[in-house]
Amino acid sequence: MTFRHFAKFWLPPLLYVLLITLLSHMTHPPLPAGLETNFLHVPEYAVLGFLLARALQGGGDGRAAPGVLAGALVLALLLGGLDEFHQAFVPGRMPDPMDWVRDGAGAVLGVSSWGLWTWIRR
Repeated sequence: MTFRHFAKFWLPPLLYVLLITLLSHMTHPPLPAGLETNFLHVPEYAVLGFLLARALQGGGDGRAAPGVLAGALVLALLLGGLDEFHQAFVPGRMPDPMDWVRDGAGAVLGVSSWGLWTWIRR
């Protein structure tokens, strides 16, 4: 893998996971007034699922293989679980299994969006 390939496909999801981790490490993440973190899990992990599927496919011109989509979904679910576990050690935060379910729903949406995008693009 060249640096250019890494920077194009793997750097975006890695930086995004870093952002999720930094926000998760805050007792009170900066949010617009009236917005609760519960509502952000689905779009947050939809973006992650999309980025992971894109990275795993590595820019091929064809449709995303089922293994790519499944791998991206599993990876996003693992990262969501790790994020919830991490919150057990952050003062003022606690892990919530329903947050992980929301993460999973978002990951399914994002991975499916990548699959649909590759299908339409083809």
